[in-house]
Amino acid sequence: MGHIDIIAIFVFTALVFISGMSFSRSGKNMKSFFAAGGALPWWMSGLSLFMSFFSAGTFVVWGSIAYQSGWVAIAIQWTMCIAGLIIGFVIAPKWQKTKALTAAEYITDRFGYRTQKIYTYLFLFISIFTTGAFLYPVAKIVEVSTGIPIYASIVFLGVLILIYTAVGGLWAVIVTDVLQFVVLTAAVLIVVPLSFDAIGGIDNFIAKAPDNFFNFVNEEYSPSFLVAFGLYNLFFIAGNWAYVQRYTSVASPKDAKKVGWLFGGLYAVSPLIWMLPPMIYRVLNPDLGGLADEGAYLLMCKEVLPVGMLGLMLGGMIFATSSSVNTTLNISAGVLANDVYKHFNPNTTDKKLVMVGKWSTVGLGILTIIIALMVPYFGGIVEVVMTVAALTGGAMFLPPIWSLFSKNQTGKSALTVTIISLLINAFFKFLAPALLNIELGRAMEMALGVGLPVVLMAIYEIIYIIKKAETTQYNEYQKILSSKGSEETEADEGNKRGARVIGIGVAATGGIVLILSFLAENGAGLVAGMGIVVALLGSVIIYRNRG
Repeated sequence: MGHIDIIAIFVFTALVFISGMSFSRSGKNMKSFFAAGGALPWWMSGLSLFMSFFSAGTFVVWGSIAYQSGWVAIAIQWTMCIAGLIIGFVIAPKWQKTKALTAAEYITDRFGYRTQKIYTYLFLFISIFTTGAFLYPVAKIVEVSTGIPIYASIVFLGVLILIYTAVGGLWAVIVTDVLQFVVLTAAVLIVVPLSFDAIGGIDNFIAKAPDNFFNFVNEEYSPSFLVAFGLYNLFFIAGNWAYVQRYTSVASPKDAKKVGWLFGGLYAVSPLIWMLPPMIYRVLNPDLGGLADEGAYLLMCKEVLPVGMLGLMLGGMIFATSSSVNTTLNISAGVLANDVYKHFNPNTTDKKLVMVGKWSTVGLGILTIIIALMVPYFGGIVEVVMTVAALTGGAMFLPPIWSLFSKNQTGKSALTVTIISLLINAFFKFLAPALLNIELGRAMEMALGVGLPVVLMAIYEIIYIIKKAETTQYNEYQKILSSKGSEETEADEGNKRGARVIGIGVAATGGIVLILSFLAENGAGLVAGMGIVVALLGSVIIYRNRG
């Protein structure tokens, strides 16, 4: 990597950091800091949801699977498309109607504080591991491209992310997410044609690809795994507290539907584009072994991108992948401030709660850095992501989702299902191999993780219906919901300002790409054309949100 690429990384890093820090004065109260005013434009929320989920593993986790197994990586990600569409039609509008700032607040309203307290402790414990798993791929990308030791990268990037997330709140997260989406989309549309050119065209790629490289499934990622993983994605995207924030922060149920639909639509198209570079690299270099295949995506970029564009692509990868970190940090800090600290200090001012949220972000960020440093000892990022998914996805997120549609479920039933599912999943993952000589494959592990809570919730529902159980908790929840009424939002001013920051960032990025086209030794016309398109897009966004 040359000096120009390194300069491009630092320029884009500064651009993203400044964009996030520009909202340092936007957190006037809890609603503005943790919900961006409560009337976020659906397209911003949808793109942020996509980036927060997409970036967690696309470059490293799914890139590794694409390198090893080919089309299987695309098939796996299409389950996310289906999940997004179902959420848009059915679940997202239900969340928006709860009028809750966080999922924890909804659980308090629906089941009571004692139930919420246990869920909160579980969520915070699990979120530390998930954010650590998200931070690790960022550092892995830096290590592969620059040679900087992964431990140094984890610490530096972790500190950088927690600073602008703590300062700017949800607006900082949203704006940087949308900016990264535009940048990375432009970059990958340059990488793909150059990658095909490097391999001698599409026909040559198909001819030289390994056997079964274009199969939808294989022995490890079987049809039953896809079904189970699809259900997991449904529960995770619909119930993860960080993603629920995207449905509750828009103005209406109709907008919440659009958030889910946009997510699903993007996942219908993006896997086809994003998975091609590591698949093509398998043909160029089939000898990556061990955890080295986690860097396949970036190695392909290093192979074909012209000078400067590699640095810009790397900068985009770093901050796009880190969007999962800042998303989870933001909602976790919101839960600590709104649903833990406020409970014990009910008369605390909004200003004090925002400060508690900011310091919570710092503390959680430090824990995230520590966990990320330990990922290699857990067997690599693919193993960590899949294990966390199987253990926690259905157990943690299904019961609250189920309660959105059921009058019968209680705090006792929800907690019982969650705890029993977590214990059984953990037993088969960590103890059964040694005690019973039983080791579940990837498909069975995922099927147990998502299937068990479905069965248990259904049993409880049937029992309650047969017994004609009283719906006391649900009736109390309806009273709480009706008392909330409508709250004022700071939508117009905040939304226009957020869009202007996005527009300025996108236009500046387009200018950077255009400048780099003059330095390109290959693909100069493609780079210049993309730079012009991105700059024009940013200018249109600025113009439509002027004044």
